Amino acid sequence: MNQYLVTAYDYTDTEALQRRMNVRPHHLDAAKELKASGNYVLGGAILNEDGKMIGSVMILQFETEEALGAWKQSEPYITQKIWESVDVKPFRVATVG
Repeated sequence: MNQYLVTAYDYTDTEALQRRMNVRPHHLDAAKELKASGNYVLGGAILNEDGKMIGSVMILQFETEEALGAWKQSEPYITQKIWESVDVKPFRVATVG
């Protein structure tokens, strides 16, 4: 499978954090589905100096570019305008030991 590093930053308007919190349960449900299908490796929130969520990092894996594209079309943080910028780069998790 091809692995990807997803780095995404939230919108910065005054409602951005509340919007994120409202959509977060749907994002986490989608991540659970990705995990069940073997596409989710790890992920978490990027925090600012005050400990508030301002973005996300995920490592995902998909068999095809089309599957990656389908994820982008259905990810709640993209479809519900939580992430203002999304950068996806090819990645390889290191096998240690």
